Amino acid sequence: MTYFNIRKGKRYPLGAVCTGSGANFCIFSRHATSMELLIYDSPQALSPLDTITLDPQENRDFYFWNIFVEGVKPGMAYTWKADGPDDTRVSGFRFNKNRQLLDPWARVIFDRFWQREEAKRNVLAQPIRAIVPTCIDDYDWEGVRMPEYPPQEAIIYEMHVRGFTRHPSSQVLHPGTFSAIVDKIPYLKKLGITHIEFLPIMAFDQQDVPEGARKLGLTNYWGYSPHSFFALHPAYLVDPLNPACINEFRDMIKALHKAGIGVILDVVFNHTAEGGEDGPVINFKGLSNREFYHLDPTDRRKYRDFTGCGNTVNCNHPQVMFFIIECLEYWVKYFHIDGFRFDLASVLARGEDGNPMHHAPVIWSLEFSRALSKVHLIAEAWDAGGLYQVGGFPGYRWQEWNGMYRDTVRRFIRGDKGLVGEMATRISGSSDLYGPSGRAPFNSINFVTCHDGFTLMDLVSYERKHNEANGENNRDGSDINYSCNYGVEGPTNDKKILAIRHRQTKNFMATLLVSVGVPMILFGDEVLRTQRGNNNAWCQDNEISWFDWRLLERHHDMLRFTQKMIAFRKRHPSLMRKQFLTGQKLPGRDFPDIAWHGKRLYEPEWHDPESRFLGFTMSGVREGEEDFHVVLNMHEDETFEVELPQISWGRWHLAVDTANIPPDDIIDPQEQKPVEYRYRVRPRSVVIFERR
Repeated sequence: MTYFNIRKGKRYPLGAVCTGSGANFCIFSRHATSMELLIYDSPQALSPLDTITLDPQENRDFYFWNIFVEGVKPGMAYTWKADGPDDTRVSGFRFNKNRQLLDPWARVIFDRFWQREEAKRNVLAQPIRAIVPTCIDDYDWEGVRMPEYPPQEAIIYEMHVRGFTRHPSSQVLHPGTFSAIVDKIPYLKKLGITHIEFLPIMAFDQQDVPEGARKLGLTNYWGYSPHSFFALHPAYLVDPLNPACINEFRDMIKALHKAGIGVILDVVFNHTAEGGEDGPVINFKGLSNREFYHLDPTDRRKYRDFTGCGNTVNCNHPQVMFFIIECLEYWVKYFHIDGFRFDLASVLARGEDGNPMHHAPVIWSLEFSRALSKVHLIAEAWDAGGLYQVGGFPGYRWQEWNGMYRDTVRRFIRGDKGLVGEMATRISGSSDLYGPSGRAPFNSINFVTCHDGFTLMDLVSYERKHNEANGENNRDGSDINYSCNYGVEGPTNDKKILAIRHRQTKNFMATLLVSVGVPMILFGDEVLRTQRGNNNAWCQDNEISWFDWRLLERHHDMLRFTQKMIAFRKRHPSLMRKQFLTGQKLPGRDFPDIAWHGKRLYEPEWHDPESRFLGFTMSGVREGEEDFHVVLNMHEDETFEVELPQISWGRWHLAVDTANIPPDDIIDPQEQKPVEYRYRVRPRSVVIFERR
């Protein structure tokens, strides 16, 4: 006899959905032969209030197991047990009737009892549990709508939810939470960015770290170890036990949207926290192991690993594709998310046999999804299996993290020779990558730094990675950084070196914001946040990774420079174009859409192997938009007196000179002074003029 009254359920929606009289539960498992539903009075209860056995004839429709349980209320918790074949080597199934499983469609989860290492050893270990949520439709958006920025007008700020406000200097009520982000909206609005791109906020396993990191007490800080794609990570919530806790996240989104700031989520559909053969069974392994993961065809106990994380999601299996699309549409429909960045997105292009597909069903289904038609789809267009698709990711709408832009800009500004032509191509939108397939400049997400690698300050302070704190003997993280320390590795009191470093950070920021394409800035770069040379701080939930708000005062000049460079970009729509530059003369203008220069006007040094100098003039595209002229001199110790282009009306005004002492490094339009037709461009500097 059961504690609850039960009746036939519905096979949609999946997960747990409360009504006035109880809750409908539905889960997908094609090959399970029996299912049990365990219901707990509260998430913290040690034993279930009831265990309900589902009848395969009554409670199964197609591959959907479902049941309606009367009397279940929001705030109760539940798990599943699934029985079925367990000849793992031959069939790939991992069913075990004694193991409790987390619902993959869980909307709220409880993980305080979870012990990853115990779960690997003991099938009876306490699982991660799902919490029965309140009605997800019951939220008042107060008429606040998603900001409607054309994709080319986006300026993205990549941020870690916890890291942004966890430092004591943040002075917020609930550090490290979604709620604390709301307190910092005035800062973000003043900075001028249009979108935040959050590192993973879907529930992940903080305990998923190698042995060396675990012995040091480190955790999975970045969050690239997901297990519940419909649920928020509980540590980012003020009250994670509240069945209506998802409203904390929606309150943040509503406040950001009200301020005109969009929200992009970094999503991880390439692998999960269940890891490889020796990883724990959390949900997918115990319900749909053979469908959800790429398994070794000769020994299905083993997982094919194109991610470097132990397993690879079989994204183009129909069941998995359905899961991914439904998940993303859920976040857009119920949370008004403005876009998604897909980690190791080339995994999405792999077929069920693991080989690349040009017409991968999941990629094109996302491209054509009506519910996703107005949101950003951003690909990290590579994976750990060697599939590199920058410029060739399938689909027209898909934007890409342009790793080639990052590397070229780092090398050129560092002072590497012979990159003038490549630099011009990257600054002007990477037409070589995106033009042949009929794509646009906004398909390129331009960035110099991101969470994965050096911060901007570290890029000019270290020539080698310093990841000893990660517990892997400095073996982790990339050895190729295209960085420079300018004479001393790490911190220094040498004023000359510090001056060069600070100038170089401005050179990077200025170059990024005058490049055609969509710029992305790493949080804290605007105030020269350092990770002390750690270029892989994925496990550092401490001051190595946190935003130190005291830097706003310490490096106020860099903050001011970044704010004003963003403002410069916004007043020049020519940088936010839909079509590639052609070099053709524009009607009524003195210049073509872009004109390239070397040390002499209209003589770019494309073929000079020693050159580290590039100039260009860009014409305005809208009524009233000013033309502007940019000079980049990355020679170490050579000053050049250059000519400015002749104009038929008005005068050139100095807007930016990174070699000048603040506040003369960047000047507001109303304070700019006209210059003659010649100007001395000092070493390692970016100079910009506006015409009026």
